[in-house]
Amino acid sequence: MSRYRYRACDTNGQIAKGEIEAASHVELEERLRRRGLEPIRIKPARPSWLTGRRSIPRRELIHFCFHLEQMLGAGVPILDVLADLADGQGHPGTKAIASDLYAEVERGQPLSSAMKQHPQVFDEVFRCMLHAGESTGDLTPVLRQIASDLASADELRANARKIAIYPFVVGSVLLVAIAVALTQVVPQVATLFRSNGQVLPFSTRLLIGISGCFRQYAWLLPPVLIAAPIALSMAAARQPALRLFLHTLALRLPLVGSITQRLALTRTASLLAMLYASGITVIDAIASTARATPNLAIRYGIETAGTRIAAGQGIASAFESTGFFPRLVIRMLKVGEQTGRLDSALGQLVYFYERDAREAIERLQASIEPALTIVMGLLMLWIAIAVLGPIYDIITSLPV
Repeated sequence: MSRYRYRACDTNGQIAKGEIEAASHVELEERLRRRGLEPIRIKPARPSWLTGRRSIPRRELIHFCFHLEQMLGAGVPILDVLADLADGQGHPGTKAIASDLYAEVERGQPLSSAMKQHPQVFDEVFRCMLHAGESTGDLTPVLRQIASDLASADELRANARKIAIYPFVVGSVLLVAIAVALTQVVPQVATLFRSNGQVLPFSTRLLIGISGCFRQYAWLLPPVLIAAPIALSMAAARQPALRLFLHTLALRLPLVGSITQRLALTRTASLLAMLYASGITVIDAIASTARATPNLAIRYGIETAGTRIAAGQGIASAFESTGFFPRLVIRMLKVGEQTGRLDSALGQLVYFYERDAREAIERLQASIEPALTIVMGLLMLWIAIAVLGPIYDIITSLPV
C-alpha cells in the first residue's frame, strides 16, 4: 500500500484535498469517483517521520464522535459520514484520519478494526466500545457515551491546568526579580561593604555568598534545567521500576497528589462502567481498562484485581485485597456486585470523584495565590533587610 496526496472536485465545484492509502494510482481514482469526486491531481505523499503518528486534539476527537453520532443517528451510511469528514473543512489531522478510516471500511473492515492503525487517537477502550456497538448493530449510543466521557475528562483536565497558571506567572516574576537582585544589586552593595570594612550580619553574608555562587554558576542552570527532565524521561522509559516509582510518587505528592489520584480514579471508573454497560465481560472490561490507564501504579492495581477475579475471587474483594484503592471505591463495587448493577455503582463513583476533584482544585487554587504572595513577600523582605541593614549602620556611623 502506498500513500497519495490528492486534489479533487465534487459535483458542486468545491475543491477537496487530502491524503489516503491505496494500492495504486488507478484504484485511488476509482475510489474518489465512487465518493462523487473527480480527481484533479494525484501524487505520492512525501514520506515523513510523522506518518502513522497522526494525532488530533481531544476536542477535535469529541467533535469527531459527535459528528459520527449525529450522522449515523440520522441514517447516513458510515462511508458517507467518513467521506464527509475527510473532505470537509475541519482539522487536518481529523481529515487525514477519516480518510484512512474510509479506505479501511471500504475494504470491508469494521470501524473498530480500522481504528487500530491510529492507536494514539483511538485507545483500546474506544475500540472495544465501538466493537460492542457494532455487535448490537447500533453505534449511536456508544458514540454518545464516548463523547460525553471525553468531554468530562477534558473539562477536568482544563480545571487542573488552571492551577499551574498563577504559580507559573508569579514564580517567573519572582525568579526574575531575585536574579536581577543577585547579579546587579547585591554585588555593588557588597563592594561598598568591603570598602567600609564593617562587620556584616549573618543574613547579609549569606546573601553575598549566594550572589557569588549564582554569578559564577548561573550559566549551568539552563543546560541543567533542560537536560535533567530529558535524562529522567529517558531513564524512566528504559527502567520500568523507575517509571512505576515516579507514577506512584505523582499520586502521593502533597497538595496535588490527591487531586491526581481522584482524576485518575475518575477516568478508571468511567472507562470500566462504559465497557461493562456495553456488554463486555467484567474480566475483559478490566483488562481493557488497565491497558488504557496511563498511570502505572493504578494500572498495576487493576491488573492484579483482574487476575484475582479471573481466579474466582469477587470483584470488590479482589480490588480490596490489592490494598491500593480507597474505601469509597471498594464500597461502591460491593454495592454494584450485590445489586447486579455494577455500571450504575461505578457511575455514582465517577460523580463523587468528579465533584471532589473540582472542589479540591478550587480549594487549591484559592489557597495557592495568597501562599505564593506571602512567600514572595518574605523573600523580598529578607533581601531588603540583608541589604538595607548594613547600609543603615554605615549611615548612622557617619560623623554629623
